[in-house]
Amino acid sequence: MYPFIRMAWQLYQTRKLPPMGVFDTHVSHHICLPWDIDLWLELNNGRTLTLFDLGRIPMAARAGLIALLKDKGWGLTMAGASVRYRHRIRMFERIEMRSRTVWWDDKFIYIEQSMWKADGRCANHILYRAAITGQSGIVPPDNIADAMGLSPERQAPPDWVAAWIGAEALRPWPPQEDASEHALQDAT
Repeated sequence: MYPFIRMAWQLYQTRKLPPMGVFDTHVSHHICLPWDIDLWLELNNGRTLTLFDLGRIPMAARAGLIALLKDKGWGLTMAGASVRYRHRIRMFERIEMRSRTVWWDDKFIYIEQSMWKADGRCANHILYRAAITGQSGIVPPDNIADAMGLSPERQAPPDWVAAWIGAEALRPWPPQEDASEHALQDAT
């Protein structure tokens, strides 16, 4: 189930914080609860993606994006993600989440998030590709920047973000079907 109550709590806490710049880092704190764990009593990998919403949405609210989305009738959707899991997060463990926008191109906004353990180790790290959508499809991020009073001019992306974008461009879509799977189906 989606953590609606936890999201409401994060947004409630965030309302007191000062607005932030679009490239600033939003820091939030969370606890791995019993319904977040898997069979090994650690944070479930899928739940990790859901919990990242608890940092990303308040970050967008502090940057003024949520108000703009409401005003324009736009939506926010995820168009891709790459995640690394490095250290387990156990039940009732406290974590610090860091969320920030790292870049945007002609179609997408790239958001970086990470969860940090109390001992200073990064437990996981994700790069999201997000899109703002309107009635006619994807809203160009330069239009969003302009509506937010930001300069649409941007620097080159960080090398690791550019490499991921390049790798995603090479990935076939739709996925290619596996010929061995067809052979197995034909044999049965």
